[in-house]
Amino acid sequence: MDIPVILKNGDQVKVNDHVYCSPSWDARDGTPYSVARIMQFLPPEDAPKDQDKKKYLYTRVRLAWYYRPSDVSDRPVTDPRLLLAAIYSEVCDINQLRAKCHVVHRDKISDLAGWKKRPDRFFFNRLFDPYIKKEFEVIQARDVRNLPKHIRDVLIDRYEFVVAEKEVIPDLTDNIRLCDTCTEWCPGTDSVMCDRCKKYFHMRCVQPPLLAKPSRGYGWTCAPCSRKHEEEVDSHEIRHSTPVTTRPKSNAPAARGRGRPRKDRTLAEKEENLPVKHFNMWPFRYFGQHTVAEDTLDAEDLIFPRTASRVGPKYQANVPSQPDPYNFPQEIEERGGDNTVEILGILNTFTETELAEAHETINRLSNNDIKIKSSVDWITEVIRRISESSDGTNLKITPTRLEKWKKYETPYTDKEWNREEVVAFEDGIQHHGAELRAVRDEVSSRSMPEVVRFYGHWKNMKLGEENARIKASRGSSKPTRQWPTWDETSDGQHVGHSDDESSIIAQPSKAPSCGACRTRDSKTWWRAPKGLPTGILCDNCGSNWRKYADLNVRPLRDDSVPSSKTREKREGTPLAGPSNKRAKTSASVQSTPPPTISIAPQNRCLCCQKSGPIGKVLKCRKCTFRAHAGVIGAVVDPGAVDAWECELCENEVTQEASINHDCLLCPRADPEEKRNKPWPPSDSFLRACKPTEGQGWTHTLCAVFTPELKFTDSSRLRLVEGISTIARHRWTTRCCLCGETEGAVIRCSDCPKEFHASCAWKQGHKFGFEIQPVKSSRRDTTITTTFKGESGCMNAIVSCKDHDRNKRDIYDICETNEGGETALQVYCQAYKQAATDSAHGLLRKARRLDMILNLRPENMPNPIPSALNGSSDPECMSCHTHISPAFHLITDSAMLVNGYRDASEVYQCHKCYFEANERNNQSMEMMVS
Repeated sequence: MDIPVILKNGDQVKVNDHVYCSPSWDARDGTPYSVARIMQFLPPEDAPKDQDKKKYLYTRVRLAWYYRPSDVSDRPVTDPRLLLAAIYSEVCDINQLRAKCHVVHRDKISDLAGWKKRPDRFFFNRLFDPYIKKEFEVIQARDVRNLPKHIRDVLIDRYEFVVAEKEVIPDLTDNIRLCDTCTEWCPGTDSVMCDRCKKYFHMRCVQPPLLAKPSRGYGWTCAPCSRKHEEEVDSHEIRHSTPVTTRPKSNAPAARGRGRPRKDRTLAEKEENLPVKHFNMWPFRYFGQHTVAEDTLDAEDLIFPRTASRVGPKYQANVPSQPDPYNFPQEIEERGGDNTVEILGILNTFTETELAEAHETINRLSNNDIKIKSSVDWITEVIRRISESSDGTNLKITPTRLEKWKKYETPYTDKEWNREEVVAFEDGIQHHGAELRAVRDEVSSRSMPEVVRFYGHWKNMKLGEENARIKASRGSSKPTRQWPTWDETSDGQHVGHSDDESSIIAQPSKAPSCGACRTRDSKTWWRAPKGLPTGILCDNCGSNWRKYADLNVRPLRDDSVPSSKTREKREGTPLAGPSNKRAKTSASVQSTPPPTISIAPQNRCLCCQKSGPIGKVLKCRKCTFRAHAGVIGAVVDPGAVDAWECELCENEVTQEASINHDCLLCPRADPEEKRNKPWPPSDSFLRACKPTEGQGWTHTLCAVFTPELKFTDSSRLRLVEGISTIARHRWTTRCCLCGETEGAVIRCSDCPKEFHASCAWKQGHKFGFEIQPVKSSRRDTTITTTFKGESGCMNAIVSCKDHDRNKRDIYDICETNEGGETALQVYCQAYKQAATDSAHGLLRKARRLDMILNLRPENMPNPIPSALNGSSDPECMSCHTHISPAFHLITDSAMLVNGYRDASEVYQCHKCYFEANERNNQSMEMMVS
């Protein structure tokens, strides 16, 4: 007994039912639903097999897809209910099923107009093959008559429909054709029809046998008919009649006449529930001009459409004849001889002893280095040397070798690619894909063969990294997951998600308007695809788009003020009525020129992955790091854009900060990762780093999205301050993404999860800024700012991928306002600027240390800044210095013992003051103990 599957809307579906299938709105990018047939329900992929015959709940479903005509061609289709079948299936998540629908072949519908008026009804009469990009006709298997009885019975018994080319359909639907000579079946490929008696003959049964069919436009007559025709011509008693053209037979149902009654509803429901034969889960089978009829009897024969094999002079090369072997030219060296054949390996002729010696030789030459032994180029060269020198000599692997048919040395492997070449190659792959000629233009230092060879090695490296990650994830996960099983007492398994979460707009704008029909009244508003005047659709247009991909968009009306000529129309004529005369156009009238398309070179920002002009998106001339100037605090003169260097590359020369570029707020990188130059990698936005007040470094993302940190210069995002003030729990909390306790974490704005900012960026979490309105009573105490016309308190948002952010207005990091400032710039200038006007940097750091040491202002004398002490600076009573960020007034009576009579003149520098307090605390603890 199978588990009943019930969709979100209450429809119960089973195998061979037709359904709408679609992922969430964000994943499908506004495209309509796909129509498919359920082939089978599948349990979880890694569920145990045959464990006590348990029935696990379904998590996957295999679907046979249908195409819409607009999906496979650019031809406009006026019928939104027409589909194209396909012999193509795919396994999808069972929660992508939306609702139930009905798809029936055209020949099974008696009233097509009434069928299309009913909701969720589709029909098809053609099939599209996605591999050979060709459409085929689909007819019912019982309509095929031109077949031997045993083949036709098998075909009808297994399949409901037959797929064939359009020109083959008349031959298949004709009556069975038998050879008049041997009374055997005549297939269309090797048979010929007499043009007079309309009888069929095998081409081999004709005497003499026919070698080819008549050309197009010519006919053939058999011997009796040809002799009879000659006798009639010789007797002069024949009179040729005018040929009468007969319309070919059609299997389509008769058209409904004017007085023909429509089919009743019960017949329509009976037609949609007619049983359909399926063999190996498919109702189709190709039976066209490239089919052998006897193969139908084989149950394992392929059912997919086929094309003609590309064999013949049209596809193969014309090889010229060989030269005369007796008069062979002396200046041409004959190819294929011993002089031109390079022996790559003769290991297949070695004995077991010789193979063991060769294996020892390979281990000795490689020094058991796994990297060298896994190199295909090195192994090929070693085997070639071993094959050429059976005595063990000449086994030294040199970088180049002299081939027999070349006059120059050829390296057995390419020289190693440096970091700059690899970065340029990967940028070219990202922009041009596998078009290696365009990629070769990006890597000018390499030849085309080297680029092709490196492309193969690069793909293998990426696949190896992906496989390693998959193995690591499998190894870390324990197979202790308990898959839910089906309870016999339950009514079924409820699957599927509705569109309420992603595609329904709960709170549209104040004056909503449908992007298709312009209506302003609707119970439910749906998200609209791109390209419409508005971003919402009413309930009717939204349903038509999702189910039928049908949008009847009304053109925009011109609501401009009517001219004076229009006002002079006679009474009763509407002012905005269309003119009966066509407007005259003159070639001399200059129309508005089309917008110019910028062809200036652009760079792609690694933060927002959008391209921009070179002045707006900067590119480091050393490491090729690219980012918008507004998100990294770069101010560059227009003439020095090409010479711009990122701060990490610039620090390698100036060395103003540490040469260790690890972020102070993130876990330490592995030594193997640091070997990759440059470090941090230039293909990630995490290379954007900023120096700290202690000559360290931190990521720009970490500095901006950690609340405690400030910038000395927020306009250029320079000198991060306040790392020592980060709360203790941020340093001790474990990151939920990488599992490390090292570094400082931040919290998700929508849930209690905590993670490193760099880990969240690598995982694709949402980084942005949100503006919240501020009450009038709190505007005096809250910093407000304005961005893109919206005013309020601007907050830095980091949200996990699991949360729905469609109903929130979150500005991206690189999003700009009317003045060209990015959201990150506006936020940092308003909320991340340190108080540089009240005190200098060392004093600000001292005050932060006071907060860390938990010194209360009431227990500590007020520090006197040295800059505010007039012309005579105070002197420290301990170290007698006149230079200190702050001096503390000593009011303790114990100081009178030291000879100070006036307590108002006794000072201590900041350093000596804290040392004295520390000694006093230790002495107090010893006395108490």
